[in-house]
Amino acid sequence: MDFGLDGKVLVVTGGTQGVGQAIALRAARSGVSEIVVGGRNVSRGEQTVGMLEELGVSALFVPGDLADSATPQAIFESALAKFGQVDCLVNAAALTDRGSVVDANAEFFDRMFAANTRAPMLLMQQLIQHLKARKAPGSIVNILSINAHGGTPELGVYSASKAATLVLTKNAAFAHRFDRIRINGINLGWTDTPVERVMQAETLGKGPGWLDEANKRMPWGRLVEPDDVARLALFLLGDASIPMTGALIDQDQNFVLGTVG
Repeated sequence: MDFGLDGKVLVVTGGTQGVGQAIALRAARSGVSEIVVGGRNVSRGEQTVGMLEELGVSALFVPGDLADSATPQAIFESALAKFGQVDCLVNAAALTDRGSVVDANAEFFDRMFAANTRAPMLLMQQLIQHLKARKAPGSIVNILSINAHGGTPELGVYSASKAATLVLTKNAAFAHRFDRIRINGINLGWTDTPVERVMQAETLGKGPGWLDEANKRMPWGRLVEPDDVARLALFLLGDASIPMTGALIDQDQNFVLGTVG
């Protein structure tokens, strides 16, 4: 499919693994000319840049922790210094640590909202200001969560951080529709990612067999996979989805709250 991304410069946070990496790789196969990936792990970042360059695109890795308020600006300024402009943004990075309303402390709450809400907002801010200065159209896709509809108890703070970003997505889409800046979101359900494998098998102690058991409970016999998300994200990101903006799509196999393990 022609997504309408030819020649665009794309920034992807969380682009060194899982959903973010899948989006970056599919973007490289879909006409995007330059890609900037952000992430915390330098070795994975360098590996991802190598994979993107093998696909024929120019790529840059910018390391940083999105819980640090300086990181979003550093990512965007590095992109401009390298490629001169940015056209598209995917906010795919997120912390998925467990914490309920009852047991989460202030430090946990602040870190979750810093990474999952503040960082995406600051990156949207950077791109919107840049596009308006250029008088150019652009597109943003925020990877949200099905748990933004409410969430299970142990994901209370995570769910709230994603719900807040959902509102920012809708708000910014409305505010900047006449600037021709489209902003859409994906409420993602339970997805098989490297982070989720560690969370389920090790952190939650479910062992190596958790994925087979989880897959059996899904209507299509498997969890959502990163490339499933990438295909939808690129459709929303590219000109193929004009004039959609402010759309929030539930990408999940279950209803409302999804299945989170």
